[in-house]
Order: sequence, then structure tokens, then C-alpha cells
Amino acid sequence: MNESIASEKKKLPSESKTTEREDLGITVHKQEDFSEWYTQVVLKAELADYAGAKGFIVLRPNGYDIWERIKEYFDSRIKKTGHRNAYFPTLIPESLLKRESEHFEGFVPEVFWVTRSGTEDLLDRYAVRPTSETIIHDSMSRWIRSWRDLPLLLNVWNSVLRAEIKSTKPFIRSTEFLWQEGHTAHSSEAGAEKEVMDILLVYRDVMQDLLAIPVYIGRKSEKEKFVGAVYTTTLEAMMPDGKAVQMGTSHHLGQNFSKPFEIRFLDKEGELRFVWQTSWGISWRIIGALIMEHGDDKGLVLPPKAAPIQIVIVPIIFSTGKAAEIESKCREIEGELNKAGLRTTFDSRENYTPGWKYNDWEMKGVPLRIEIGPRDLANGTAVLVRRDTGKKRTIVTSDIVRESSTVLEDIQSNLWTQASKRLDQQTVMVKSYGELREVMEEKGGFAKAAWCGSADCELKVKEETGADIRLLPFDEMPAPQSNCVVCGKPATEIAYFARAY
Repeated sequence: MNESIASEKKKLPSESKTTEREDLGITVHKQEDFSEWYTQVVLKAELADYAGAKGFIVLRPNGYDIWERIKEYFDSRIKKTGHRNAYFPTLIPESLLKRESEHFEGFVPEVFWVTRSGTEDLLDRYAVRPTSETIIHDSMSRWIRSWRDLPLLLNVWNSVLRAEIKSTKPFIRSTEFLWQEGHTAHSSEAGAEKEVMDILLVYRDVMQDLLAIPVYIGRKSEKEKFVGAVYTTTLEAMMPDGKAVQMGTSHHLGQNFSKPFEIRFLDKEGELRFVWQTSWGISWRIIGALIMEHGDDKGLVLPPKAAPIQIVIVPIIFSTGKAAEIESKCREIEGELNKAGLRTTFDSRENYTPGWKYNDWEMKGVPLRIEIGPRDLANGTAVLVRRDTGKKRTIVTSDIVRESSTVLEDIQSNLWTQASKRLDQQTVMVKSYGELREVMEEKGGFAKAAWCGSADCELKVKEETGADIRLLPFDEMPAPQSNCVVCGKPATEIAYFARAY
């Protein structure tokens, strides 16, 4: 018999009755009030909190732990291909920004400026980094001299500031955010274009293999591409509320930055040439997508590969008679699981009941819970409880490593399967403008449509439905003689329209 206290209400232990509250858990349903549900999960799972400064958030240890899992995964992949991490200044002189006027003008509305040092006005204003192309390209112009210096493959983990103080949504939209940005220089355009696609596919693995979030990949339209890029490639996910999230981008910059910054090299024939460049990035926005994609009415649900803690062991103690033995067994199992590479913690907190601990760890999204009580101790068993489905199973402790590993693999697979089904259901082909508007107004999601390539048609959809072209897929073209759903002229592309965060 399972000795878990499944029916226990969410409450503080008896020692803390004076501070008992009814709202410790999520108080709204995900399907009924998605925005409020999301905010409650972020705050109550202790991922982030609002900061004293308007538009800013504080990343708490639970949230930073997830960011570190993403960082470790991505770093391990790109370092194998010769990329190295570096760091560049937060402040960028305005004179540098003006050297690439198109790029700079695109960021002007979002830039914070430093104009004074102490009591003195600065002769040259400094922009607080909105992105690092210009400051990095200035350094590249000094570091690159010969074809032997190429390719130069740099990656940066930092924070950037962009004016988003009107509407803050933790992880999704804030004034300052953590991100990763890569910057590379190549001797040929072919090398740069290969880099763009190689990184895009690594990003896809981050989303799909690590986070269990399915994505579509493709190009951005001219209107939506990164300012200063020749073209932009993107990864787009769809959230349960019908809005898209841009999960990452990889840009081919061509020679649009190398020429104004004079980043040149002597090729093997002794000719002086401009380099070809790329930039690419992801931000903590993908943590927001992770919350939205997998979370439920109990709180956060983490895929095992992305979970800082994969397994929590909760002892069930009704009397002090067996407490020491149960604790000893729990610590023994904790050691075995950690030795096997499964990230495990033993919840030894004495002032909390088992039921309260269950709710606490479910809120924080730990994929697997192991319960051990007096009867389990006597029988050499343990109870495994899955976070994704809530299903429980009793196993013998001698098989704890193998059984736990198998369950974690199945949880990862199940989250991926369920998310993939949702994406399929939220993607529809529309054959008329009326259908497109109906999809956007009634349920959201991706509306695939034939498009003529006209910016006017793109703008009309945006103004009348609030939907953007999220991507132009690499592997889809309109059927012969298809017409644009907006204007009726011959179509040249398939476009995925959606409203987005």
C-alpha cells in the first residue's frame, strides 16, 4: 500500500499554522486565465521575482539553475566546433554605433544612454548594450589580419538592455535580459552561410532535445529580419494560448558590418578582402516558453534533461521510531542515484509534512519523486511518482537506478510527444483571407498561407489581425498557380502567420 498522503490539502506544517495560507498553490486554471497562471508559476515556483526598478526582474536560483542547464548544453555543442567564449564591455560609444547607421537606427527607440560620469557630462555618449555587433566588430577589425586568423568564432554570455518598460512579462519581455550571442567572421560567404545553418540546427536541438519544445525553422521576411542582416533564420514555437514565441535567430550579415568597420584580411593570394560575418542568439525567453509549454495547474513541469533536480526523495515518517532508518535509506539511495549521474536531492526538512513537500516539489517541476516510508523500508521497496502524469509505481530498491533512468527517459519522451501533438493541432493551412482572419480571431496558432511576397500584404495582415509572418519555411513552396490569400496575385512563398509574444 502506498503510504503517500495523496489527499492532504496544500498547507504549511502544524508548526507554522499561524502563517497558513490558502493561496500557496496555483489559484487559477491554465486554460481559463493563461496570463495569470503563468505569472503565478513564475513567482510561486521561485523562478523569478519583480525588481525594485520598473521593467526589471530578478532571476532567482531556481530560474538561474535552468539557465545554467541551457548554457552547459549549448556550450558543450559549440565548443566542439571551435567556438570560444569571450566578454565585451556593456557600454558602447555612440561613435561606434554610428559606423553602421542602418543597424544603429533600428535600435535607437530601445537604447538607454549614459551621458554623465559623476558630475561631468560625457563628450561621447555611451549606449548601454542592446546587442554587441558594433563593439565586437570594432575588436575584430584589430584582431583579423590574414586568412590564417579565420574563421574567428566567438560566443558571449551576457545581459542586454532594451526599453521594454511599458509591459513586463517575466522571461518573455523585460528591460534587461540574459542571453547568448555569437559573432563569427569567415573568409567566404559560403563559410558564413554554413555557420548560420549549423547554429540554427544546434538551436533546434536545444529546443527539441533539451527542452522538449517542437519548433519550426525558416527565414524571416524582409520586414522582420534583423536590422543590418542580409537575411535572418529563425526558430518559432507555439504556446498553448495560441501565441508564437521566437525561440532563437541566426543571421547572415554578409559584409554589411565588415565594410564600415574595415574588417579585412589578406587571402592566400595576397589580396585584401572583407570578411563575411554572422551573428546568432537565444535569450532567457526560452525559459518562459518552457514554463508555458509544459506547465499545468499544479505549477512547473520540467523535462528531465533540462531539470536542475531530476529526482527528489521524500521520506514518509509517522513516528520517530523508524525515522533514523528511513533517513539512512533515503541518503543511501540519493548517493546511488547521484553516482549514476541522476541529479537527485533528499528532502530532509523536518518541519514540513510529506504532503506539503509533495506540493512544493510539484510546484517546482521536479520530474520524479521517490517516496519511502516504514512499510517500504521493511519490504525493500520505494514508490516512484511521475510529475508529468502523476502515475505511481512501487519498485524494489535494488532496481532504483535502472527504474528511475527508464522513467525519466519516458517523461522526456512523453512531454515531447504531447507538445508535438499540440503544435500539429495549432497549425492549419488556410486558403483565403477570411480563413486567416478567422483562425487569428477564434483560436490563434499558426496559419499557413500562400503569399505573394509583398510587404503591403504582410502589413495589411498585421494591421487587421495582429499577426506577423513568423517564418518562411525552408522546405515548403506554394502549389503551382497558387494565389496570395491577401491580394489574389500569384504566390511565391508559403508563410506562417501568427500573433506572438
